[in-house]
Amino acid sequence: MNTAKIAYRPVGLTLGALGGLAAGALFKQVWKIAGHDDEAPHPTEENRAWREVLLAAALQGAVFAVVKAAVDRAGAATTRRLTGTWPG
Repeated sequence: MNTAKIAYRPVGLTLGALGGLAAGALFKQVWKIAGHDDEAPHPTEENRAWREVLLAAALQGAVFAVVKAAVDRAGAATTRRLTGTWPG
C-alpha cells in the first residue's frame, strides 16, 4: 500500500462520516418533499404498509449511495489537486 493511500485513510473516514450525516439530512428532506410524514417509516412499525416501508428503504439507499459516491470522488479529486497523487 503506497503512502498516499495510507495518508488518505483518516481523511476518507472523516469524509465518510460527514457524508453519512449529510445523506441522512438530505433523505429526511426528500421524504418530506415526496409528500410523506415527517419521519420515514421503520420496518417494524405495524401500522405502515409494505409499500411505504420498502419505498422509504429504497429511497434512503439511493440517497446514501449517491452522497457517498460524490463525497468519495470529491475527496479523491481534492487529494490529487493538493498532493498530485490519486489516493485510490
